[in-house]
Amino acid sequence: MAHAFVLSDDSILCRQMPDGWWPLQVQLSPDSNDLSKQAYQVGHVTLHESLAPNHWLLDGSPDKDADRTVDANMAHSFTAQATSAMTYDYAVAHNVTLPIIAESSGNTFVPYRKLMTHLPVALLDQISQAIQLLSWQADTQFCGRCASPTVHADQGERAMVCPVCRLRQYPRVQPCVITAITRPNPVTDEMQILLAHHHRHGQQNLPPMYGLIAGFVEVGESLEHAVVREVAEEVNISVSDIRYVSSQPWPFPSNLMLGFRASYASGDIILQEDELAHADFFDLSNLPRIPPKGSIARDLIDQVAKEQNIDL
Repeated sequence: MAHAFVLSDDSILCRQMPDGWWPLQVQLSPDSNDLSKQAYQVGHVTLHESLAPNHWLLDGSPDKDADRTVDANMAHSFTAQATSAMTYDYAVAHNVTLPIIAESSGNTFVPYRKLMTHLPVALLDQISQAIQLLSWQADTQFCGRCASPTVHADQGERAMVCPVCRLRQYPRVQPCVITAITRPNPVTDEMQILLAHHHRHGQQNLPPMYGLIAGFVEVGESLEHAVVREVAEEVNISVSDIRYVSSQPWPFPSNLMLGFRASYASGDIILQEDELAHADFFDLSNLPRIPPKGSIARDLIDQVAKEQNIDL
């Protein structure tokens, strides 16, 4: 029997478990308007399987999923792979049986960001996929060329098609670079990392959250060029030894975060003030508040710290 995740914007219907909130799946019964075959209606999408890192890492390679072990029965009951995802409004409109939704009942919608600290990577990637596809559907109901209402392509192809001018609109992925920049402390020689407090993190956070330099890849530039440009624009310094590390889908709204490492080369920090409130090189033994585990920013920072035998 088919199962589906239920979402409301970037939040997913979850059940309270002993170790936190876990995505809840609803069964799609045969009399639920045959939803499992209606994969391309607005508000309902099929999902591709998301593979955990150990499916592609070589033997002996570090697996960031390794410390996220869960009870096998719990995983089977609440995180077995769903075949589709739908919006809450779609589920209600199509008479899908839903549980009572209220925190007091143990079922509620939980933001994706709050799930990142404890869910397996493969499950997070599948939820990210669902958020992005449902958002893409909602944003492409009209043709971007002639403004006619669009229809779904035949099942088997994920596209919105204009019946008038035949323009096909596919899900778009926006590549972004995010970079961990390091240097030895000029006085003590302790390894440092460049961290910045972005205006988007708000001033209400005490202590403030510090992250890495990041930005969108522009048309016509390589990923390495994007790293150099973003760093120069945001903090006015030059970097060298740029190297790719890993990637992470990021559904805000449909980004693919491409993680890099780089070494400080030259220059004094001058802030791009409309983006950043503060930036500096911090000793790894004395870091400010940093992003939570589960984010690629934290993975990059943890990697630098581990190389220096520091456990964050």
